[in-house]
Parts: sequence; C-alpha cells; structure tokens
Amino acid sequence: MAAALPDRIGPYQVVERISAGGMAEVYKAKQTGADNFERPVAIKRILPHIARDPNFIAMFQAEAKLAVQLQHGNICQIYQLGRHEDSFYIALEYVDGRDIGSVLDLHQKQGRPIPLPQACYIISRACEGLDYAHNKKSNDGKPLNIIHRDISPPNILISFEGEVKLIDFGLAKAVGSSVQTQAGIIKGKLAYMSPEQVRGTGLDHRSDVFALGIVFFELLTARRLFRRESDLETFDAVRQCQVPRPTEFNPAIPPALESILLKALARNADERYSSAGAFNEALREFVMSSRMNFRGDQLGAWMRKLFARH
Repeated sequence: MAAALPDRIGPYQVVERISAGGMAEVYKAKQTGADNFERPVAIKRILPHIARDPNFIAMFQAEAKLAVQLQHGNICQIYQLGRHEDSFYIALEYVDGRDIGSVLDLHQKQGRPIPLPQACYIISRACEGLDYAHNKKSNDGKPLNIIHRDISPPNILISFEGEVKLIDFGLAKAVGSSVQTQAGIIKGKLAYMSPEQVRGTGLDHRSDVFALGIVFFELLTARRLFRRESDLETFDAVRQCQVPRPTEFNPAIPPALESILLKALARNADERYSSAGAFNEALREFVMSSRMNFRGDQLGAWMRKLFARH
C-alpha cells in the first residue's frame, strides 16, 4: 500500500506524487504567495533511512550548494534546499514532460529506435547543459569541478514543449559518500557508469561524456548497452566495455554518426571526446552536413503525440 500523500513539504503544498524509488520520492507541488501567486515546483524528498548518515548529510548539502549555482536552459534550476521533519528535500523547477527512460521504454516495446533527428537533438542539448556545468566557476573564478556521475535516462527530462533538462547534479556523489548506502540504490545505475567509475579510479568530465554516450546508443538502437540480468553481470559488462557497432541493430545510422558515438564510448578516457563541448561540436557538424534540421518545438510536438498529450 502506498504511503499517504503529505499535505505539505516545507512551505510547498503537495499536489501529487510523481515517482518513488529506493533513495527519494518526487512530488509535484506548488508555491503560493500574495495576490494569488502560484508556481509549480518539483520536490525531491530524500528518504529518512538514506539521510541518517552524517557523511551523506554533509556531502548532500555541499553538492546542493554547488548545484544551486547552475543556471542554464538545459539544467533544472534548484530553488531551495530544505529540511522537513526527518527528511531533506530539494525544491526545483517543475518540468511538464517525461524522462528519457519513459521514452526508451515505449520504443523498446514497439521494437524501434528513436528517430535520428530527435535523438541527435536531445543529446546535443544534454551536451550543452553538461559542458556548462563542467566549466562552471565560483564567484572568485575558481573551477567548481562539477561532475554529474549519474547521467542516465531518468536524469534527462524532456518537456512537452521540447525542452531538454538535466537533473540531479551532485546527488550521486552524496549517495556514494554514505557508508550506509542501502542495497538497491545503485541498482540500475551501474548500467550507465564509465569503466573508470566501476573500477573506483579517479573521475573527470569524460566519465559523464561516456555515460551520455550510453544513453545515445540506447536512443539510436532501442537496446540496452550494458544492462544485464544481475548487477554483477552488468558490472562486468561495463568493466569489459565491449561496445557493438550500433549499425548492427539499426542499419539506418550513418557511418559518420556511428563514429561519433563510438568515440564517446571509448573504453580509454584519453580516446574519448575531451569534453561534452567537443562531443556536441562533432554532433552539430554531423547534423549540419546531413541537413538534419530539427527544432525544440518539433521535439515538443513529437513528445505530445508519443504520450497522447494535446
């Protein structure tokens, strides 16, 4: 039986529960003010059993303070970090749409990949958000060295207006810091880690590039790249990093696009794109040379049709 819907979380009036997982619950809520002011927000409430560990709390607060500085059209804006009763929460921009996981699920059931123009547009916009975050500096000009660490289908949202938004910057690092990380929290995330991430070695921005490459592969082929029946098998698949040619599953992928994707998915980080910006530049050059014109309003119309929204 689902838990009762809270009436309020902090100053926000809860409207409905959007999702619930092993680490957090997400709600649609609204912020109200004078003269009938009202703004929809999303509330991500960290479950109490996760937030008991002091290491998690310290890291969560530190990462949230970094993430709140990110103001970009392809990143969900964080409004507030708060505490309500025995749980921490983040209030953030509400995106009326679906995550890429939902889009992938629909297409996998139908046995067909996402059309090339849509897939390229989505990944290009995600690259823009990532590149901005990776290069963000503090007020005194020092690099913040932000790495997302959890680029995966649930963390890339597409609105019914055609916006592409990244969410959950820094949260993976906070979860990883917790000595009491619960079984199942990382489940499903392993399939979107870089080889260096599963090995536990040092990470830089190219780890996020690799993860976005996995998402791109799955959009273009409608097949999971590394996910297997068990976490152990998934872990081993990522570690070995044997990437099949995407054209084996979707012959419509042009050779130039396949080359771009395989470079993003290179096992050795030195052989990948050096940045999300470089990944995006290669992608944009391909789109221009292919005359694959596609716009955000077209993505929105496609999303509304896909999910029967009018």
